[in-house]
This record gives sequence, structure tokens and C-alpha cells, in this order.
Amino acid sequence: MTEVVAALIWDGDRFMICQRPPEKARGLLWEFVGGKVEPGETKQEALVRECREELDITVSVGEVFLDVVHTYPDIQIHLTLFHCTIAAGTPRLLEQKDLKWIRVSEIENYVFCPADEVILKKLKKENGI
Repeated sequence: MTEVVAALIWDGDRFMICQRPPEKARGLLWEFVGGKVEPGETKQEALVRECREELDITVSVGEVFLDVVHTYPDIQIHLTLFHCTIAAGTPRLLEQKDLKWIRVSEIENYVFCPADEVILKKLKKENGI
């Protein structure tokens, strides 16, 4: 199983989502910024590295929002989504195709990676949607 981390970053009542590049697996689907944990890294270290590599930002990693295990046709992942804040930098698209700040009520307007569906349901439930 592949360990994957992602960031739930809020700006007021909106949270950040990123669109995967078209050439990657699950291309053009939306997701939370993050990526695979490399050998020797903690999950928090991996998330800081991935946010720097993908968006040129430094994040402060907080508590776990949710853990998800999902099996895709090509990979099984254990995704840990952390509450995060941007400690430094302004997001720039270095690897992602696009970035949006959306409200929970706007989730239905985007097609997300299947592993994120459980996370999105929790977000909607917590926000009375």
C-alpha cells in the first residue's frame, strides 16, 4: 500500500483544491494538494515537501482530518488528509494544472479523485450540506 498525504487548507470559508495535470493518472480530476510519502520521511515532512514542490508554499501541518484507504485499478493508497495553513508563500502552479478556492457548497461543481469522496462527504456533513 502506498502512503499518500494531502492538505486541507482553508481561507475563510473556502478551501483549496488542485487539478491534476492531464498526463498523470486520474488527469484533470480535482484533489487536495499533496503526494506520496518517500522512504525516511514522516507524513508531515512529506506534506511540507509536496506543497513546496507543487505550489511553492510552506505549510504548517496540523491535526489529521481523515484517513482513507482506497484501491484504484493501478494502486492502493492510504491517504492521510491534514489540516494545514500556509506559513509562507503564495500558491503558484508548478505541477498542478489549476487551483481553486471553493466553498463546501460548491463541491458538486467539480469532479474529484475517487479517494477524496469520503473526505468530501465528511466536509459536507460538518457544514450541514
